[in-house]
Amino acid sequence: MDSTCFKYNFALVSRVASSFAVESSYDLLRGQTVDIDAARREHEELVDALRRIGVDVIELPCDEKQPDGLFVDDIAVVINGTALVCNPPSLPNKPSRQGEIAVVRQVLRKEIGLKIVEVDTEKATVEGGDVLWTGREIFVGLSTRTNLLGAQAVGKAFPEYPTVIVKVHAPAVHLKDYISMAGPEVMSVSKTEWAQKTFQEIRNSGTVGYKYITVDEDEAANVIYANGVLLHLSNDLIPKGSAVYTNKIDYPRVAVNMTEPLKRGGRLSNCVLLVNRVRHPKRIPTTAQ
Repeated sequence: MDSTCFKYNFALVSRVASSFAVESSYDLLRGQTVDIDAARREHEELVDALRRIGVDVIELPCDEKQPDGLFVDDIAVVINGTALVCNPPSLPNKPSRQGEIAVVRQVLRKEIGLKIVEVDTEKATVEGGDVLWTGREIFVGLSTRTNLLGAQAVGKAFPEYPTVIVKVHAPAVHLKDYISMAGPEVMSVSKTEWAQKTFQEIRNSGTVGYKYITVDEDEAANVIYANGVLLHLSNDLIPKGSAVYTNKIDYPRVAVNMTEPLKRGGRLSNCVLLVNRVRHPKRIPTTAQ
């Protein structure tokens, strides 16, 4: 694996809209209410953590018509100097996310200078939360947000990496809800039954060479590894998972307090779109046909 795979120049984040408290395409967990002031404080802490690991943070303004703008990672997939602009599905009785796309596309193209690839058919739905890039291959989860055509669009956008399609099991919304990269060739995986079903598909795909860290909480399995640092949720939110990372990880870690987005089933990585402008030339036929 190229040692620069997880080196990033930029991070896109979006400020929190007040409307996020009252509507979203993500269901509010039973008995929960979103505290917007707290969400904005947490967002500021996340931005500070990202700056401390050496990325230039581009903050998109909040749009009250786009309550889910906070979850910017859903809107694009950036790998190897190319950005695939995603196509979030229209869900019954939920706010559309199509209005989030134009501003993200513009920033990626004009401000950062990436090559932009569009999904080639409206029937293809895909969100970035279902796309896990390991540094040498791509796993795409079939979920309520990403269909087969969407998964195939990912393979077409990044032909230099093999693409493997797996199934996301409820109650997870996205693949990265319970499986993510915790370091070079290191996957963090939840112990829950639904996570383990998907994890078994990954292992059955013939994938070799990865190390695995297993954590008790789904939320603990969603982490961000960037610039040699692991970002994960704070000990208060994932006490068991935090203990595992303390014991297993020998590189720098930053604990992030991210309570409010979790009330809608969001995850830490949903709130950050990491970008590296450097290209790593390579070409391997995709398996996502």
